[in-house]
Amino acid sequence: MSGLVLSHISKGFKSGKVLEDVSLDVNAGEIVAIVGPSGTGKTVLLRIIAGLQEPDGGTVAIDGVDMTEAAPESRGVGMAFQNFALFPHFNAFDNIASPLTARHTPSDTLKEKVGAVARMLKIDHVLGHAPRELSNGQKQRTALARALVAQPKVLLLDDPLRNVDAKLRYEMRMELPRLLRSYNAAVIYVTQDYKEAMALGDRIAVLRGGRIEQWASPRDVYAAPASVEVAKLFGDPTINLLPATVAQGGIQLLGRAVPTPQASGAVIAGLRPEHLTVSRSEIANGIPCELDAVMPVNVRSVLYMRGPAGEEILATVGESEAAKFGREHRQVWVDFAPENVLLFDAASGARIGHPAH
Repeated sequence: MSGLVLSHISKGFKSGKVLEDVSLDVNAGEIVAIVGPSGTGKTVLLRIIAGLQEPDGGTVAIDGVDMTEAAPESRGVGMAFQNFALFPHFNAFDNIASPLTARHTPSDTLKEKVGAVARMLKIDHVLGHAPRELSNGQKQRTALARALVAQPKVLLLDDPLRNVDAKLRYEMRMELPRLLRSYNAAVIYVTQDYKEAMALGDRIAVLRGGRIEQWASPRDVYAAPASVEVAKLFGDPTINLLPATVAQGGIQLLGRAVPTPQASGAVIAGLRPEHLTVSRSEIANGIPCELDAVMPVNVRSVLYMRGPAGEEILATVGESEAAKFGREHRQVWVDFAPENVLLFDAASGARIGHPAH
């Protein structure tokens, strides 16, 4: 297979297991985003792929060849870090050229390749600058150029946009997919930012507690999260998680009967804020709630409400709609479509109806 295949990777330290039975594949030309909270093993996984650490179990294969015990320099892997990790005594040109220099690449070829990747990343005008003379955006592009210049088979990006400003981060989210696919490498992009993962990843692997909890397209991870924890990782404002009671044919949610797939035992209902309709006047089937606050967020606003039994509820509305509510406390009515309700098992947190459940 062309690309990267990880099979049953495990790794532990004195403090305990960091990775346990991690398997995934990344095709050449594909971007896989790995998302997870801090300390869940994302960087350790990258270091194992790069050959900087050995797994306790499992294999790393690149283009169908087992590379588990191969030296880092023989794997054809490029890597860029969130802290840039540039050599301070090298200028930008020499930093980018360092992987080629280590391979004793002829001078003419080296200059040609460095120039080509620098032009593509729009940093050819600062190649003579030392890292201290570069902006964070230029440092980030220099680190990315260094990872790309040797045309690696596998490219590992460890949260490379974390330390750049919001404008550049937005621009790079648009530019990176085109740039990365042009190199036809198997790309793993690690991030804690769900928006970045959804913008860049062809597929997303959610890593929690050293295990892959969900492995799917961005759309499926958001619309059909495997668990409560996955649901909370994706979405801003966060998903509403509300207690529900199982009833014949469905559940009782916020005092309303809602037809749902078969469920039993204690359950939690999930509703995305954008799936709620909020009205200032009473509507059929509407649930009376108290509007506590309206919080503007860019071109939309978040409504903070309390349900019939004091449940905290969030909804999002457009700017013009938010203006109608004002800022004072008032009663409103909330509605939602039953098909937008996600059900989770209260004990395990797994989504009811998910294949893993």
